[in-house]
Amino acid sequence: MSAARTARTALAATLVAGLAVTALASPALAAAPPKPSHAATQQALDALVAEGVPGVVAQARDGKDRWTGTAGDRKGNDRFRVGSITKTFTSTVLLQLQAEGRIDLDDPVEKWLPGVVTGHGHDGGKVTVRQLLNHTSGIYSYTSDPAFQERVFGTDFLRHRYDTWTPRQLVAVAMAHEPDFAPGTSWNYSNTNFVLAGMVIEKVTGRPYGKAVENRIIKPLKLRATSVPGTDSRVRGPHSGAYSKLARDTTGPTYDVTALNPSIAGAAGEMISDSNDLQTFYRALLKGRLLPPAELREMTDTVEIGPGTGYGLGLMRQKLSCGKEVWGHGGGIHGSSSQAVATRDGEHSLAGNLNADWAGDSQKLIDAEFCGTAPKK
Repeated sequence: MSAARTARTALAATLVAGLAVTALASPALAAAPPKPSHAATQQALDALVAEGVPGVVAQARDGKDRWTGTAGDRKGNDRFRVGSITKTFTSTVLLQLQAEGRIDLDDPVEKWLPGVVTGHGHDGGKVTVRQLLNHTSGIYSYTSDPAFQERVFGTDFLRHRYDTWTPRQLVAVAMAHEPDFAPGTSWNYSNTNFVLAGMVIEKVTGRPYGKAVENRIIKPLKLRATSVPGTDSRVRGPHSGAYSKLARDTTGPTYDVTALNPSIAGAAGEMISDSNDLQTFYRALLKGRLLPPAELREMTDTVEIGPGTGYGLGLMRQKLSCGKEVWGHGGGIHGSSSQAVATRDGEHSLAGNLNADWAGDSQKLIDAEFCGTAPKK
């Protein structure tokens, strides 16, 4: 019972002490707040399947209320590849290391990774770790390289799905291209930034970045469905298939891409989780359970990247059409499109996944849950 309700009940008892206990109970029950509705979110799930997504799952928490919805061929406890949601985990670890005095985010990357960011105009001495985390480094994204795209995202994927890529190999792909801009002068999303961030964590801690994520976030929060798979091609635990066209033409054949070597994404996007764990993570992060106040302020200090949208340190802010503001990250990888967001106080959250990468817009789940916007038919 809330403190306010306890006070109201005590006052009623003082004023009408002669009434029966049952008479006192009725006003308290009548004052109970209505249970949040997630009808629009379920409608969004159904609409996404109607658009061609094989299956969708989402879970929302609003205060103590918890709701799980599915559509198509999905289970409520499905685990899935979260793609770039990994970036928030990676950034959180680096902010923790700064809070411990083991690194300064304004250190040049060259200090920690000498000779790695170099060639074709790239200069690790002019790029800071902070610029990696908020995508203002100007470093070219290795996932934009045409040859890499053909091998990893086209039909060549079927021959190369189990290939292992080291972080240095991924960075080398980027270093073969000119920078997008001079460090600190603009903004552009680059997966290379977070591969480098993972390498910095390894240099500071002496262990792979994934071990730091496990020991500092996964274990303390008891995220039992969350893992950093490394080179393991499997999705362990309950899960549905992940599907892709492996082409820009969305009318072609559909391939099962569930199994893949996630080293192609590394600290930029390799992790696996579920809707429940992702909400636990973002709620804990925004409530200050993972970072001291100073570091959390740094994380939420955003660069404006579009109307109502800002990017902090591995964390994105969105102002929705209804005026509400949410914080979190989206993620895409073969056969998987995910969203995980929460209000700034961490009280209302949503996480969900589409098991396809050619149809549907996962943003619709956010609009439905926080604005009650049902998809148009």
